[in-house]
Amino acid sequence: MDRGLVILLHGVGSNGANMAALGRALAPALPGIVFESPDAPHGSGPHREWFSVTGVTEANRPGRVVAARPGFDAVIATLIEQHGFSNALDRVALLGFSQGSIMALDALASGRWQVGAVVAFSGRLASPPPLAPATGTPLLLVHGDADPIMPSGESIRAAEQLKAAGVRTRISIEPGLGHQISNGGLAEAARFLDDVLP
Repeated sequence: MDRGLVILLHGVGSNGANMAALGRALAPALPGIVFESPDAPHGSGPHREWFSVTGVTEANRPGRVVAARPGFDAVIATLIEQHGFSNALDRVALLGFSQGSIMALDALASGRWQVGAVVAFSGRLASPPPLAPATGTPLLLVHGDADPIMPSGESIRAAEQLKAAGVRTRISIEPGLGHQISNGGLAEAARFLDDVLP
């Protein structure tokens, strides 16, 4: 059996193939870990999304996240089963970017997925209250403080809320970084995953 499985979750208008490059970049630092980068179930062609952002507001976003849960859970469950980790969720990590981070944080905050780790790049916590997180799942949030699309304050707020709810949380705010993943952030994610996965 492989040491673990990291599922890479892309943002809006992207796809699994784009995220696969992150897996290739992380692989040398994480021997024995398998990487999967699925397409989100919605959207068309190479432009996939976990939920529609058309007309999205602060008020309706939580409802869209909840509506996206069955499709998200089906994708995650299929990959975990394919790799034989259904009874070893502590060896599974979710790593998201942007909307992929929203879904990874929701999986954690709702307590639906008691996985070994969550890494959220440029994300936000958009889950409706009350939070009932998987407190055994450590979390790393990484965000650029020059992000024009998803302000870094979203990750700071997510860290505060999840910490208060009992989640072991680490946050890294990168100066001058926009809506992207830096080499430094990727290296930090690799160290974190190497520490927390058995």
